[in-house]
Amino acid sequence: MPWRKILLYEKTTFDLSGLDRAIAERNNYGMVKVLTKPGKDQILGAAICGPHAGDLLSEFVLAMKHGIGLNKILGTIHAYPTYADANKLTAGVWRKNHAPDWVFGLLQRFHRWRRNA
Repeated sequence: MPWRKILLYEKTTFDLSGLDRAIAERNNYGMVKVLTKPGKDQILGAAICGPHAGDLLSEFVLAMKHGIGLNKILGTIHAYPTYADANKLTAGVWRKNHAPDWVFGLLQRFHRWRRNA
């Protein structure tokens, strides 16, 4: 149908069971899910389930409104340990999934060299 548009996206998720603040408060359930353009850090949408979801969502809303991508969120200093750190960790998952394979090989060799030095 002419009015339908196919929207391609990538999904990045972060499980709040790995968030230090959630663990400390024994609220380590839920997740952050972000949709981006394929191969780009442009945020198309976000969904958050769990404690403080409304507070966490505002950072993604601001990023979408002003065209700020996940790389900028990753480069932003977040207080630790807070629930807001989940947004940065989600951006880190996205970045790790988009890093070239040769980078991991180089880092592996570097750390092996440092341990043996």
